Amino acid sequence: MKRDLVIIGGGPAGLAAAIEAKKNGIDDILILERDKRLGGILQQCIHNGFGLHIFKEQLTGPEYAQRFIDEVERLGIEYKLDTMVLHLSENKHITALNPKDGIIEIDAKAVILAMGCRERTRGALNIPGSRPAGVFTAGAAQRFVNMEGYMVGKKVVILGSGDIGLIMARRMTLEGAEVKMVVELMPYSNGLKRNIVQCLEDFDIPLLFNHTVIKIHGRERVEGVTIAAVDENRRPIEGTEQYVECDTLLLSVGLIPENELSREANIKINPVTSGAYVNELMETSVDGIFACGNVVHVHDLVDYVTEESYLAGYGAAKYIKGEYFKDETGFNTKAGFGIRYVVPNRINPKNVKDRVNFYMRVNDVYHNVDLVVKDGDRIVYKARRNHVSPGEMENVKLSKEVLEKVEGSELVFALEEVAK
Repeated sequence: MKRDLVIIGGGPAGLAAAIEAKKNGIDDILILERDKRLGGILQQCIHNGFGLHIFKEQLTGPEYAQRFIDEVERLGIEYKLDTMVLHLSENKHITALNPKDGIIEIDAKAVILAMGCRERTRGALNIPGSRPAGVFTAGAAQRFVNMEGYMVGKKVVILGSGDIGLIMARRMTLEGAEVKMVVELMPYSNGLKRNIVQCLEDFDIPLLFNHTVIKIHGRERVEGVTIAAVDENRRPIEGTEQYVECDTLLLSVGLIPENELSREANIKINPVTSGAYVNELMETSVDGIFACGNVVHVHDLVDYVTEESYLAGYGAAKYIKGEYFKDETGFNTKAGFGIRYVVPNRINPKNVKDRVNFYMRVNDVYHNVDLVVKDGDRIVYKARRNHVSPGEMENVKLSKEVLEKVEGSELVFALEEVAK
């Protein structure tokens, strides 16, 4: 079959992209979602804190998702559930599979990738020990508790201070479990400050920085873990070992964008973000294939995912209607001192609607710095940051007018220490 726009993924990114494409004149849209319902990971995130930027109110994950599901239904956008995309080619040919239709072959004018991300598992950590029951990723535990109705354990240690791990520390406590501690390898948390306060400090759950789990004990079921402090090279320090009795270990040790399909389509992947390189309209390196949300880089707020996905939907609509400038004018973005990465990676000001939101993460904790954007020696943007941390995404908005005046081949985003 032939379709104008196919969106792979029916989570918050895919839904927002579909809605924006529809509002920009594209009627032939198909969303392919592998789960049995729309909404993605938000369906298991029953805590509040979603929607503060987009809706100016606090919503739970399912409430936030439902607003977009309702809009998709209202606009009559077609979707297929329980549908796994098996292959995506460079010329936008899609092979998918579901129980109802069998094998589905689709040729699309444009594709938006919105597959989200997955959790890093125990296999990536090389923790010694046998393979007992009771070791879960934090997201898997969240689904068991919030959606399936199963309690995963009674005495819990959490490795890693990502947001899902912090939120599950609170959730498990509220369900009656004893959360012994959260152990973090780095000297800082990888989660939002509000989650540290609301999920750990409010419940007197210890957070140990510069520590990690070095062994898992137990054969049939986890019986305990050994933790240890680590040095500046993140190697365990001999003599600091401590045994902690527990029956459950939750892992919150990072998220990885789901880009197997992107690689099949020969899309260039950024080794820093593990997501696709994208331009000002979220188009990847392959003509007519766009990407948005956690498949590009891991976000800490779903509101930012939504803003980025609106842009991808708008960009795909412009592309399908032939209103998209494909010339090579423009410039690249570059991460300078203190900045780990910047998204988007290339800007053609001709395609910018009114502004570009640049998202970035710092590579360490810094205090009292200026976030500076430079076009050569010329300062384009400068703002004071009293505190920046890898766990909190930074956001810089630059207008079309400012971007049109960039003369160099790259715009550099960097931190500068403030003179005392």
